[in-house]
Amino acid sequence: MTIPRLVAVGAACLTTIYRVAAIPPAPGKALAHAAVRVTDGMAISAACAFARLGGRAAVWARLGADAQGDAMRAELAQAGLDVAGLRACPGGKSSHAAVAVDARGERQVTVFHDPALDPDPAWLPLENLAGVAFLHCDVRWVPGAIRAMTAARAAGVRAMLDAETTEPAILAELVPLATHAVFSDAGLAVHTGTTDVAEGLRGVAGRGGHTHVGASCGAKGYVWLENGEIAHVPAPAVAAIDTLAAGDVFHGALALALAEGRPMDAAAKFACAAASLKCTVFGGRLGCPTRAEVDAFMRGA
Repeated sequence: MTIPRLVAVGAACLTTIYRVAAIPPAPGKALAHAAVRVTDGMAISAACAFARLGGRAAVWARLGADAQGDAMRAELAQAGLDVAGLRACPGGKSSHAAVAVDARGERQVTVFHDPALDPDPAWLPLENLAGVAFLHCDVRWVPGAIRAMTAARAAGVRAMLDAETTEPAILAELVPLATHAVFSDAGLAVHTGTTDVAEGLRGVAGRGGHTHVGASCGAKGYVWLENGEIAHVPAPAVAAIDTLAAGDVFHGALALALAEGRPMDAAAKFACAAASLKCTVFGGRLGCPTRAEVDAFMRGA
């Protein structure tokens, strides 16, 4: 069987993750009892999950022309990604973040994206979309997502958007470009103005242009529209210790399962299992399970 390929477009970030007993209210301090540093970002982490679970993935993103950017490129290459589409932007600093994860697995995130990083996506190697099973974009580099999804649509390539929380105007611009609009429940609320997931999904689907519209609802699982009806797959119950990147792992796993030809309900079950397993491991996207681990988990569920 041909190994499916994915191209991910978004923001790349060097993130330090701290595990703490509790996140204190401001002003406050917390003593971490574990820490890890990882190159991530929503689309980047989805690409890592796609590759770890058995696919092949390339990343198109901006880095600073600095030592940090060089280290990020090397780390993603070591993770098995095609990094030829990482661009070092002269005069810009690579993005970085700090995340505190508490005993419940919930987190507090602080991110810096340098406004001096050139936003112009004219350099994107769009010709490399040929033969790709999915383009996957996040909402953190809007010009890049617009250019890539527009090209993917024209080339007949499926374009999945991680429709996470951001400014409503950004979602209004990006969501119509996606063939597969995969929201977080919070992102869906921002885009539609309702916290009723079924109502929100019907509202998005009613505007047309999408092959698939769904929402990841954390521990509640995945909800989507199929033939005009609401469908749902629950998430397996796990003892979560770190939810960071769980949604990204979900997106990568869902894209891979669909690229392999699984029907939507089976793809959603696979993605929910992968995301749930990720939550049992500290370290953001580093907790993404292997295909063998997901398959064994699903057999025992």
